[in-house]
Amino acid sequence: MPSDRAGGCPSAAATGHSLLDVMGLSGHYGPVRAIHQIDLRVGAGELVAIVGGNGAGKTTLLHTLSGLHPAHAGQIRFDGRDITRWLPHRIVAAGICQVLEGRQVFAPLSVEDNLRLGGYRQHRDRGWLREERERVYTLFPILAERRRQLAGTLSGGQQQMLAIGRALLGRPRLLLLDEPSMGLAPLLVEEIFRVIVELNQRGVTILLVEQNARAALAIAGRGYILETGRIAKTAPAAELLADDDVRRAYLGY
Repeated sequence: MPSDRAGGCPSAAATGHSLLDVMGLSGHYGPVRAIHQIDLRVGAGELVAIVGGNGAGKTTLLHTLSGLHPAHAGQIRFDGRDITRWLPHRIVAAGICQVLEGRQVFAPLSVEDNLRLGGYRQHRDRGWLREERERVYTLFPILAERRRQLAGTLSGGQQQMLAIGRALLGRPRLLLLDEPSMGLAPLLVEEIFRVIVELNQRGVTILLVEQNARAALAIAGRGYILETGRIAKTAPAAELLADDDVRRAYLGY
């Protein structure tokens, strides 16, 4: 995975200001308690990775942060405000945008219309929306070529690009990415992760959830290991990449 900060070097954009603070967070997936007493922090400008195997609770954690699942205990603070009980639309308005696992694009609509829907809260700022759509097309030139094509006819990698682009039209202060490499060929994974690094270097704070631990930790500044709904370990990403236990359990060597 090529990166100018491979090995988990901190982002140049990180400021040290705490943007997201999670304290003692617990939540359920249906009747099952999926996350237990989660503590984590994301500083403004950081790229933080959460890695773990299937069923570790990664998606439930992101859904709880974005209000799609209720928190059963604990607290979520975003830029100093308690958002634990906020509804999803209010959380989005505050600046937290999630790219869901499996892309979840609007298949019957065109690429351009999907992007327009991503910017629905910014509809009065038409000039900004036009400029931001062009930035998305610069990030993902294939989307510019296919702006009139129905989203459901795109490849999986192109749909992932569209899902990220759509989230950017929401003006995220914190971008939550859920398994962006899932189901993609290695070259497309490399392209998606290149863009994630570029977005972070532009100042977008990112919380990345990934089963591909090696790829995620290679671009992150810090990482958390999630096991059976609990934080098992946290450290700078470079330290996690060099940790023998992490390497055996998640990196395959």
